Amino acid sequence: MVEKDILLRFNSRLKAETRVVSDTTVVDSKRREILGALGRLGLISSDQTPPMTALAGGVSSDIWRVDLADGPICVKQALPKLKVAAPWQAPVERNSYEHAWLDTVSRFYPQAVPRLMGHDPNSGLFAMAYLDPSEYPVWKAQLREGRADRSFTAQVGVALSTIHGATAGDGDIQARFASDTIFHAIRLEPYLIAAGERHPDLVAILRALVETTATTKYALVHGDVSPKNILMGRQGPVLLDAECAWYGDPAFDLAFCLNHFLLKCLWTPDAAKQFLACFRVLADTYLAQVSWEPRRECETRAARLLPGLFLARVDGKSPVEYLTDERDKDRVRKVARTLLLEPTNRLEVVCNKWAGEIGL
Repeated sequence: MVEKDILLRFNSRLKAETRVVSDTTVVDSKRREILGALGRLGLISSDQTPPMTALAGGVSSDIWRVDLADGPICVKQALPKLKVAAPWQAPVERNSYEHAWLDTVSRFYPQAVPRLMGHDPNSGLFAMAYLDPSEYPVWKAQLREGRADRSFTAQVGVALSTIHGATAGDGDIQARFASDTIFHAIRLEPYLIAAGERHPDLVAILRALVETTATTKYALVHGDVSPKNILMGRQGPVLLDAECAWYGDPAFDLAFCLNHFLLKCLWTPDAAKQFLACFRVLADTYLAQVSWEPRRECETRAARLLPGLFLARVDGKSPVEYLTDERDKDRVRKVARTLLLEPTNRLEVVCNKWAGEIGL
């Protein structure tokens, strides 16, 4: 009921606040709102107006660098409407779940998350340490250049399995992240259900994947384990953007990340062989540390979910921006459809099917 009430309040507020304003008004209003929140958090005094710079971020939040006297910090605020072509709205309360995920992980794996500096739930934002790109490059940028580092990929597998293992079976964490309705609204519906609207013959299969994912409850899930949300830190991967945080099926995180190695074979074809090698490294490293359930069961759910996510990145509400050639999209559809209609229990089969399609 709490999740449903959040969505109802959100939709009501959105309708009430819909109006046309200039870009200047939005920026000025946003600046005042952020400065007010920083003041309430005790990070600045009432007479301070530190420089603020909008940062390039994802589709779901505004991200700012704020230069305080003792160094820069990063402020993140969730948006009610995501920056995609298709209608996609989600409650800003997800910002609180992201903050809670970072806080939870920081208690047992601090090197894997930025240091938190304050949370203002009324403004739907939180502040965290600013991580300089020169020291913390974004993994996606490295992959775009064809730098498929298997060692770092293995570290990502270790990080995911560590987080899942440390939170598995924890009733308190499960209660804290009972965000099922929000996870459905920002992950399952815009990906799997939306893809089914484009492929009516797959609706039953995709809805079955939604049901399995939604009802599997093992561990704390990040929900957006994408290379764009992973920094390459000196002590290993640093995970960002946990807006989809949810206590549920850890196989979702594994499948979501593996999906990107398949897609990037079309983005940077010269590195396709290396990307598939990373696919295998991530799968093997992660599965080797699964302890909360039989490994084969976790792999089965990931292998069956992955083709649905693969299809969703061309025919869901959040298509990858770098696949623009319809012929490439058709290749994704072909392999995804085959694997959805003839499901496998092995991730290696998924990898090999895609390798055959792209001639490797």
